[in-house]
Amino acid sequence: MPTATASSDTDMKAVTRELRVDIIRMIEAAGSGHPGGSLSVIDLLSVLYLKTLRHRPAEPLWPDRDRVVLSKGHACPALYAVMAKTGYFSRDLLSGLRKLGSPLQGHPDRLRLPGIEVSTGSLGQGLSIALGMALAAKLDKKDFKTWCILGDGEMQEGQVWEALLAAPKFKLDNLIAIVDYNNGQIDGSVKEVMDLEPLADKLRAFNWETIVIDGHDLAAIEGAYAQAARVSGRPVAIVAKTAKGKGVSFMEHPCEWHGKAPNKDEADRAAKELC
Repeated sequence: MPTATASSDTDMKAVTRELRVDIIRMIEAAGSGHPGGSLSVIDLLSVLYLKTLRHRPAEPLWPDRDRVVLSKGHACPALYAVMAKTGYFSRDLLSGLRKLGSPLQGHPDRLRLPGIEVSTGSLGQGLSIALGMALAAKLDKKDFKTWCILGDGEMQEGQVWEALLAAPKFKLDNLIAIVDYNNGQIDGSVKEVMDLEPLADKLRAFNWETIVIDGHDLAAIEGAYAQAARVSGRPVAIVAKTAKGKGVSFMEHPCEWHGKAPNKDEADRAAKELC
């Protein structure tokens, strides 16, 4: 059963505001990091961990747990904030983001932090790894699901499309790919760098059950996850349309906040907006 700490949509909105503040504060303390993509993906991760995922934070290697692969590993501040909220580790550790010797590195490290399934950060590899996990579950007759969160920029990588081609061949209905479609990457807008459109049509053509949602609508996210869990015979892709820097007015959309840490004044301003 999923571990949940918020039961209503109102509760979840309060939780996601709280987690956005955590993201801002930990990146401010680190002096480096990726606020834009962390703020765009936090709603997707919050509903996954608090309302959907089958997991046991106190037993991170529980054999029947669902697997989560954060392919866009640079957005790990969002993952760390959610993991602390659900009890994988003390929230006090968040201030150690990117510090020497900290388990909360700038990209997820499975050897340092229990609850991390895969060390990620080299973009384009996560879906292939998730596919392997899903295929292993089929071979071992296990019923856990594997959830893979991708950035839209990394969808430009060829390896992603090889995995997209392979998953339907093996009828991996236990594999769910979630695309954080915030239309921004380090070099500018995704449309300008290498346009993905029409992404949903392409995914359907590759024989993926494809769901398109507003990636900040908490009820829509929960509904899409429930729908994905019911699909039989093929993998599921959720295209979540999001805004880079969501929730902080001066961070929303500009690509300059892809990998720029706020200073104290900017962090205070952001936290004030969110509280």
